[in-house]
Amino acid sequence: MGWAIALHGGAGDIPLNLPPERRLPREAALRHCLEIGVAALKAQKHPLDVVELVVRELENHPNFNAGKGSVLTSAGTVEMEACIMDGKTKKCGAVSGLTTVVNAISLARLVMEKTPHIYLAFDGAEAFAREQGVETIDASQFVTAENIERLKQAKEANRVQIDYTQPVRNNEEVQIPIADGDSQIGTVGCVAVDNNGNLASATSTGGLVNKMVGRIGDTPIIGAGTYANSLCAVSATGKGESIIRGTVARDVAALMEFKGLSLKEAAAYVVEECVPVATVGLVAVSATGEVTMPFNTTGMFRACATEDGYSEIAIWPPLRD
Repeated sequence: MGWAIALHGGAGDIPLNLPPERRLPREAALRHCLEIGVAALKAQKHPLDVVELVVRELENHPNFNAGKGSVLTSAGTVEMEACIMDGKTKKCGAVSGLTTVVNAISLARLVMEKTPHIYLAFDGAEAFAREQGVETIDASQFVTAENIERLKQAKEANRVQIDYTQPVRNNEEVQIPIADGDSQIGTVGCVAVDNNGNLASATSTGGLVNKMVGRIGDTPIIGAGTYANSLCAVSATGKGESIIRGTVARDVAALMEFKGLSLKEAAAYVVEECVPVATVGLVAVSATGEVTMPFNTTGMFRACATEDGYSEIAIWPPLRD
């Protein structure tokens, strides 16, 4: 048994020729966040604190679809959502429809710790944020020129843009040039386990480009995009509707619990057999310090480290001989 951590910045159809100016900042952010998480685990911080800390950092990075980089709804607004869960107690907190909260993941934790509920959304969540004194900014500050252009293109093509996937029109994938070669920015998440086997998971997102106002994805839904119990912690990314239908995060834990599969076996089965191709990726750690980061998309921005010295920062599948 030993500590382990894994994080992601979105999965989907990430082109192999992704320009360096798009790739390098994201890789640097993953490396930075991984280092922060490792340092926190080495300092014996609780995994809940670790995953919140890492996801806050990712939310503050404009090249990921969470917090500062959140994409826009069909009305040109931001609606952010997040979830956090403690494996030992199964306590959890979730939020949706945030428009002014700087770090949605921290508000989700406050829902878990300061209310009798699990999930708050829209006006109620915003009011709770004000009551708790969390950092907020004017909603207009989340609206970036890049995301305005992404929304414009999505509207012109009559499509909803999913994290790192080809644009969708009438439920069919279509090839459409993207402004600046990049409409693809991803949901973020982190999972961690400490030396005592305590587990936690956290996920945060801005959703889909051109999503309907009020749409809620998999990220804040316990057992879909986020889950942790005494066996494992899981954070998923990709096409939210597919992740919800597949109860992706919970199924990984269920296969371990009821079928006796290892973390890697359970995660691989869910990603390869239980959801449509090119829709899902996830990161997961087990109570014994295993780590896995499978995906059935072209790529997934991801990073991990374990106490025995293994570390990885990657986007595409590993090269095979």
